[in-house]
Amino acid sequence: MDKLNILPPNTELETPKVLKQLAKSHRYLAELKGSCKTIPNESILIDTLTLQEAKDSSEVENIVTTHDDLYKEHINLNIKNISAKEVYNYATGLKKGFQIVKNEKLLLNKHILSIHKELLQNDAGFRTQAGTKLINSSGEVVYTPPQNANDVLELMANLEKYINDDDFSDVDDLVKMAVIHYQFESIHPFYDGNGRTGRIINILYLVLKGLLDIPILYLSRYITQNKADYYKVLQGVRKHNDWESLILYLLKGVEVIAKQTIDLVESIKNLMSEYKNKLRTDLPKIYSQDLLNILFKTPYAKIEFLERELNITRQTASIYLNKIADLGLLEKTKAGKTNYYINNRLIDVLMNVSS
Repeated sequence: MDKLNILPPNTELETPKVLKQLAKSHRYLAELKGSCKTIPNESILIDTLTLQEAKDSSEVENIVTTHDDLYKEHINLNIKNISAKEVYNYATGLKKGFQIVKNEKLLLNKHILSIHKELLQNDAGFRTQAGTKLINSSGEVVYTPPQNANDVLELMANLEKYINDDDFSDVDDLVKMAVIHYQFESIHPFYDGNGRTGRIINILYLVLKGLLDIPILYLSRYITQNKADYYKVLQGVRKHNDWESLILYLLKGVEVIAKQTIDLVESIKNLMSEYKNKLRTDLPKIYSQDLLNILFKTPYAKIEFLERELNITRQTASIYLNKIADLGLLEKTKAGKTNYYINNRLIDVLMNVSS
């Protein structure tokens, strides 16, 4: 079994290279935080981008689904695709975690357990049995996490303190995020879902520290695109105490994804403005900001959304969506006896930024 030390690490973390990268990462993170305020309703970004993150994060662990199945799952069309359900559960767990951090101003182990329960749809909790090993694609054991249940609990208690007690370590919050990520993945406290839970913790920590107001910077896409390097830097800490490479990797990820997300937010804002002008000009009697928001909270909409959020009858909601589809802003599609309406332009925006 590999020896895992308690936090904080007994080494210099804020090296000259790290400090130089920190300046860039913080700059783009601050710009992203500001750009989010230009969208009229924060739930638009939370709902839309949470699904995108759920898809990217699950792909790190080879849980692959299509956007189509994922959005259908989101609007409850009873899709049988197991991967889509797993990805949707991730999105639900992430949003639950955001509400916890927002309300409690803490991220405790009981909260992590609650998020994991939502993610996996079971109550297995922290590992109590030995036998967990991390194996590479060639079948070789690359790392053996703590096996004893008491060791797992002690390390998680130490991690909880590191996350929530600012006096415990005075390094920069983004450096701490990298350390937290390494430690959680190395404790590997759950039988399954450690990677996905760890990536949720990343974004929740940024919200917890006030670096973002809403959870929309997702490193999963960066990790997926640079997967070999990701596993290399994790092993670098385990084998050679090379914290610098790990921290630089994740800080670079923050910079790259913050830039991409700034572009994405700007594209969504511009598209919303285009739809708003079109609706106000061609369908002034039905236009409202609330209606526009519904069309952008998820790429797939259905009649029930309008009924519930606009407090209108089913017949009126159907008329609204059909008129918008006739205008070319949505594509009307049928699934069984249910109609749903696709915002293809929004899907194009999401696909272009994530590619």
